[in-house]
Amino acid sequence: MSAEVVAPAPNERARELLRALIQRYIRDGQPVGSRTLAKDSGLELSPATIRNVMSDLEDMGLVSAPHTSAGRVPTPRGYRLFVDTLVRYRTPQGGAMKVLQSQLTERGDDPGELVNAVSHLLSDLTKMAGVVTVHRAQHATLRQIEFLPLSDNRILAILVLNDREVQNRILHTDREYSSSELTQAANFINAHYAGVEMDQLRDRLIADLDDLRDSMNQAMLDIISVAQSAMGSPDSPAAEFVYAGETNLMDFAELSDIDTLKRLFDAFSEKRLILDLLDRSINADGVQVFIGEESGFKILDDCSVVTAPYHLDDDTVGVLGVIGPTRMAYDRVVPIVDLTARLLRSAIQHR
Repeated sequence: MSAEVVAPAPNERARELLRALIQRYIRDGQPVGSRTLAKDSGLELSPATIRNVMSDLEDMGLVSAPHTSAGRVPTPRGYRLFVDTLVRYRTPQGGAMKVLQSQLTERGDDPGELVNAVSHLLSDLTKMAGVVTVHRAQHATLRQIEFLPLSDNRILAILVLNDREVQNRILHTDREYSSSELTQAANFINAHYAGVEMDQLRDRLIADLDDLRDSMNQAMLDIISVAQSAMGSPDSPAAEFVYAGETNLMDFAELSDIDTLKRLFDAFSEKRLILDLLDRSINADGVQVFIGEESGFKILDDCSVVTAPYHLDDDTVGVLGVIGPTRMAYDRVVPIVDLTARLLRSAIQHR
């Protein structure tokens, strides 16, 4: 079995020319020729020398030459080297930071409203598509329970979790219970179990019922016995994300083909593909950049996806990001995604 041939790394001169080429291509979207590079790089090199360096970079798989032009364009591998070692990231300017901070702090307590605002902010700041998975707590703690009588021997259990999330569950009983009986049972549970995590609460109730039989009337025991069936871990909603600015992708020539746009918009609508990609970033340490085929999805071969997880206390509860062409301004987009994740974490913690 033959050993894999590892391409040599470009020297400092070649790296500077590659940096200049990618920056120009990101700006203009056109193949970059040697004369342009001679001017942009600031290096005192002849066009002939630059052509030789470009030939070396092409042999390394970092640039390619379209058939219709003598200039070069970066390959996904070239972008990867650029993102990892060559790009000079720009801290978001004060104006962008103020917009993010003000928009996030002015939103209400609804997590759905907050992440929807973030997706639009990411889109507005980058002029690409912004995506955010909907925040949901991984550890649910009971804060309060209330029982309301319904018809046909049913009880509505209203659970308040983690101070802000409300879940309603229908309980089926063998007989009707009065409002006072239900209030008494709710008061008992709130007094003894508020602050207990839901994945522990049901087991504790079951274990405690035997000890309570001598000190509690039968109606209370029956209600609590029925209620414990609703005390498991909270319903886990289907994974979800919100997005904004997908039509911005039409402004990029490399993505403006009708078939490409249709497949991209289908991917946003069906959500599974993009959710799979975002889920791969849930445990990442900071910003992740997927360039072209690194995403693993063919429809995104001409795209880059920049993601970052956002946290609540010690839990990672969601991922946000930007989807755009591989020809995106990484020096701007990566810091914006990073800053937004940190500001979103702060906004959630202060709600």
